[in-house]
Amino acid sequence: MLSGKKIEMSNHSFYALRDMIYERSGIFFPDQKKYILENRLIRRIEDSGFDDFEKYIYFLRHDPMRDKEFSALFNIVTTNETSFFRDINQLQVFESVVLPQRVKEAEKTGYRKLRIWSAPCSTGEEPYTLAMLLLSKFPGIQGTGWDIEIHGSDISECVLNSARRGEYNDYSIRNVPAPYLDRYFTKNGSGKYHVNLEVRGIVRLSHINLFDNLRLRIFRGMDIVFCRNVLIYFDEPAKKRVIANIYDCLSPGGYLFIGHAESLFNISRAFKLVNINNILFYQKQSG
Repeated sequence: MLSGKKIEMSNHSFYALRDMIYERSGIFFPDQKKYILENRLIRRIEDSGFDDFEKYIYFLRHDPMRDKEFSALFNIVTTNETSFFRDINQLQVFESVVLPQRVKEAEKTGYRKLRIWSAPCSTGEEPYTLAMLLLSKFPGIQGTGWDIEIHGSDISECVLNSARRGEYNDYSIRNVPAPYLDRYFTKNGSGKYHVNLEVRGIVRLSHINLFDNLRLRIFRGMDIVFCRNVLIYFDEPAKKRVIANIYDCLSPGGYLFIGHAESLFNISRAFKLVNINNILFYQKQSG
């Protein structure tokens, strides 16, 4: 902060930043959340040497390096709350019902390919969890002619770099069942837990914006998509756009898991609601 004065966000700056964030990502900050955006960005603006929000906004609009700064901005304004084996009830349905069904269907057709997508994946806990569940449920599947892909994507390059390292502390692995911890992690000399190559080898990580219709085409043909605790950041038009994009990425009859507190009510009629033991998820309807 060059002037020594406290940086404050005017309403004009708030609306300008909010609109830019929304246009690029669909993440929406309502008026009552102005203080959250301000508090999260002040340190970034100070550390980057800007005098005020107006100069920062000018940079985002005109500087050749603005795309890199937007990546840092998205990392700051999104909440990367995640953990291994999060929302275990959904994962149990995935492991015991949905996954075996998709494997059985693939066996019938002779097309031994399985594609699963975690979006957003944050620091990697969810896609690595899905990989562990798959490998545990179907041991040796990789050596039987199957083409297995588990994709993780996020709008933040920072959290993706952390995911690529695959290294976690005691708090991060607190919910990992002991058998999975023993089989799929190695504790290194610094006390960190490193995800084994068997798991990391089937997980692919990509820098993807769920608003980017063109780039999302690389995810066409997904069997199962986890997009949990994401819709809460979007307004209704953005939710509809994101869900429509996911629909296009799912294969016929594919499954979508969203957060247990989220719903597609008034968002999309293109999915059938499935209820197994009071665990709700969605299946793509054709046509």
